[in-house]
Amino acid sequence: MCRLLSLLSALTVLSSFPAAVDGCDVAESVCGAQAPGDVVIGILLPSHGKVKAVHERITPENFDCSEFELTSFARTLAVIHEIQEINAAGFLPGVRLGYLVCDTCSYASRALQNVDHMLAINGSLEVKCNYTDFRPRVKVVIGARYSEVSIAVARLLNVYMVPLVSHFFSSSSPLLSDKQRFPVFMRTVPSDIHQTKALAKMMAYYEWNWVGVVYGDDDYGKAAFQSFLRDAEANDVCVAYQEVLPHDLDHSNSEERIKQVAQMIRSSKAQVVLLILKSALVKALFREMVKTNTSRVWISSDAWSRSSSVAQMEDINKVGDILGFTFVSSRSESFDNYLKNLTVTPGGYNHFIETYKNLRFNCSSECFSSNPPSYCADILRFKSRSACNFRDPQEELKNVTFEFQNQMFFFDEHGDFVNGYDLVRWEKDGLLTSCSCVLLSQTPQSRCSESCPPGYVKKILNMSCCYNCTKCGEGTYSDAWDLHNCKKCPNGTWSLQGWTKCEPRSEIYLRWVDPHPITIIAAAAFGVLLLIITFIIFLVYRNSLPMKKAEVRLSCVMKFGLAVSFASVICFMGEPNVHLCRARQVMYAMGFTLCVSCILVKAYRTFLAFLPFGRITNRRLHKLYKPPVIVIVLTALQGIICLFWLIFDSPDIDDRPPSPQSMNKMIQCSEGKTYIGFGIMLSYIALLALVGFLLAFKGRKVPQEFSETGYIIFSMLMYLFVWVCFIPVYITSTEESTTVQPSAILVSSYGVIFCHFLPKCYEALWGSKTDTLESILRRWRVISGPSLDAMSETDKDTPTMNTASENSTRASSHQLGVTVNTGHTGIYKTLWKPISLCLFPLSLILCKCQYHLND
Repeated sequence: MCRLLSLLSALTVLSSFPAAVDGCDVAESVCGAQAPGDVVIGILLPSHGKVKAVHERITPENFDCSEFELTSFARTLAVIHEIQEINAAGFLPGVRLGYLVCDTCSYASRALQNVDHMLAINGSLEVKCNYTDFRPRVKVVIGARYSEVSIAVARLLNVYMVPLVSHFFSSSSPLLSDKQRFPVFMRTVPSDIHQTKALAKMMAYYEWNWVGVVYGDDDYGKAAFQSFLRDAEANDVCVAYQEVLPHDLDHSNSEERIKQVAQMIRSSKAQVVLLILKSALVKALFREMVKTNTSRVWISSDAWSRSSSVAQMEDINKVGDILGFTFVSSRSESFDNYLKNLTVTPGGYNHFIETYKNLRFNCSSECFSSNPPSYCADILRFKSRSACNFRDPQEELKNVTFEFQNQMFFFDEHGDFVNGYDLVRWEKDGLLTSCSCVLLSQTPQSRCSESCPPGYVKKILNMSCCYNCTKCGEGTYSDAWDLHNCKKCPNGTWSLQGWTKCEPRSEIYLRWVDPHPITIIAAAAFGVLLLIITFIIFLVYRNSLPMKKAEVRLSCVMKFGLAVSFASVICFMGEPNVHLCRARQVMYAMGFTLCVSCILVKAYRTFLAFLPFGRITNRRLHKLYKPPVIVIVLTALQGIICLFWLIFDSPDIDDRPPSPQSMNKMIQCSEGKTYIGFGIMLSYIALLALVGFLLAFKGRKVPQEFSETGYIIFSMLMYLFVWVCFIPVYITSTEESTTVQPSAILVSSYGVIFCHFLPKCYEALWGSKTDTLESILRRWRVISGPSLDAMSETDKDTPTMNTASENSTRASSHQLGVTVNTGHTGIYKTLWKPISLCLFPLSLILCKCQYHLND
């Protein structure tokens, strides 16, 4: 590309006729090399790295330069080589290109001094009010190396409108793209605007979102850093720290600042560091890194991405991986041969060649590159010097467009070339590799926070790259890494905390094939089977004393009520619907109310037969003893309760949303919106059971041979205990409520069977028939003597009532049975113990295990 630059500079011949080329002695003392020509090109590049003791300079003497740089001088030689190639090829008929090379020593003030000598005519640069007719001998200047120097030189050349074309590998600051401030500047490399975008995209590609930045305090460093900040934010890359170094190592604070920056790099968790620095500062910083054996991933800017001086540092391999961008380039065999046979251009001089030859053996051909094109005539607008017309050199350069190696080259509206970058990775032996894509064998991590996996999202802390990973809540999910927000589940689906997808909720109800429903149905069927067996025994032995005492008709009605209760349990199984929700409650309410009403009648019978009352009270109570009426009325009242319940607050399918912490959707019945009807129904049965219990408890001293008080007391206690336990379990276990009630129905129904029917069947099948009513009454009079004696005395005193009292006693005795089995007076005690041992633990297990019914 150096030949191209030289060729483009030849366009300045269009601006005027060539001026004289004989330089002055002053110029020769300031500039280190020149060659005569019809058109002179200024070459403003550094051959030395610094100006010595610049902070001690107090008078305007010449600048004393030091640290000769082979790489930089080789770039100067590349320009000279291309100028000689153009002259030798005869591309410009009748015109010979000359050059004037001045060493900027990487210092802006030295460069400005050089410009004065380049523009001088006859050894001086006159001050004029109008420079329209000003014709300097240097028609175009190539340079400078660093953006800070180019900015200073471009401001001066703006006065004379002399073009300043940047050299390859140089002056990429975005500031120079501002054509209002730098109209004469044009460059052959992309602006740092593109480089910082590429840097940010590369960091995003490797998922480095927590990086440190160290930049110089010169114009190049500041502008590139500000551009990187914008691009980093656009690519979600955060700056862990930003440190500034003095651009000059001779600065009084530079050594201390380098140590401070090195300490910051070591202490930060950022494993990737971007260095927007000159190579000299990079070397100084790397020396500090090597001292502490600190390894990082270093990202180089174009200022040092191909620096041989850095690559040849001792222990450079210890600092870690080095990646960076450099401008697209390739090697030139012609230039390599030129360096091997380096000579001064005839008629000119070059004071740098001797120094260069002394250091040449330390430099390799990898330090340089050039791609001279093989054509130029398309861009020339004249055949001879006499055919040239005056044109603006700026406009000529801006309109240049050509193709080279299948790529178009042109200046954009900002005067910049946009020809891309090469991404380079430094090999561990210190050499450089260049390719369009770089892959790291093991990509290091450099993040403020670890990536959030699917199921989690970022909760930003103080900046976008620093966050906590939080689980997505119920009903939301995240299905990718590092999402900022959870996604909502679509309709019909749900998710739990930390899920990566949503799924439909499972519909839960008591399925026929599940173990628990099968167990409940089997228990209900067995209960019905027991009722059928006892019903047959009762019919066969209906004339026996135990059956007469048990009132076969009332017992059969009780069995029918219990059968309806058992049948209601089946309505709890399967997928519920509104009809099943209503039927199961009504069936249980009516069936068990019918059963409890019969038990209450039995308790009332015993209460009337064996407790002494006044004559009037006794007569009234006996009139109330009408079993069919009592049973029908009590059951009818329950029917009325259920009717009002169905009308005003009927059971229905529960439409409450499922628990957010559950993936199960319970399909179950709701016993009404207010549960008032449900509560009244249960309370009414409990009231009947309580009344029956109290009546039986009042007649508890009556011998078991005459009554069933013990059975009634225990069965009603069993019922009350089970349903008292049922209430809190039902309220607190929303998902198990469907199984709680049928279990309570089964336990209370089995309690009635075991207390009322099985003992009578035992007596009828295996009991003796020796005792009579008279013997039992005599034994009872011995036990309760005073009460009966008092009643007998009363009867004697009121003879008119004796007959009625005696008839009442006989009627009561007839209700209890003509004869009683005195040989089995202990039957109640015999059966009470096994029954209590069986049923009471069963009720306790029900209360304890309701929460685990579905397990």
